[in-house]
Amino acid sequence: MTGIEPQECIQVFVGVDVGKGAHHAVALDQTGKRLLDSALPNDEAKLRALITKLKGHGRVLLVVDQPATIGALPVAVARAEGATVAYLPGLAMRRIADLHAGEAKTDARDAYIIAEAARSMPHTLRSLKLPDNDVAELTMLCGFDDDLAGQITQTVILPFLAAAKSGGTKQP
Repeated sequence: MTGIEPQECIQVFVGVDVGKGAHHAVALDQTGKRLLDSALPNDEAKLRALITKLKGHGRVLLVVDQPATIGALPVAVARAEGATVAYLPGLAMRRIADLHAGEAKTDARDAYIIAEAARSMPHTLRSLKLPDNDVAELTMLCGFDDDLAGQITQTVILPFLAAAKSGGTKQP
């Protein structure tokens, strides 16, 4: 669970199976007791209300199965509300699901599996911690490299290929 708070600091483990229109959330306490098991609309106000309610039980860890695109809103709202956020990779999710009884894939079952993995198998999670300054600077430098490579392709390689295609041997 690199980059995520120590397990002892978390009192509420929320698994969110994200969907395009609605999500399903299951929240467990440290003993595995269900605090919540319900459908959750993809709505910022309702997500805030849920996290605020769960914070009444202690420190919250929200774990999603898709951190980008359709999972971005729950992650952003959880961060804004002071909850710790993490991601359960798909391969780990499927392997853990194979250990649980039942074969039907439902949103409720997946949300429970995500929450239980967060509670009992923290090593399977990946941190969604915001990048620090060093990572941001390296990302910017890599972006500059990508820009330079694109410019070289446009100014040197593409004209050469166009000349070769037209039968000319003249290099630009």
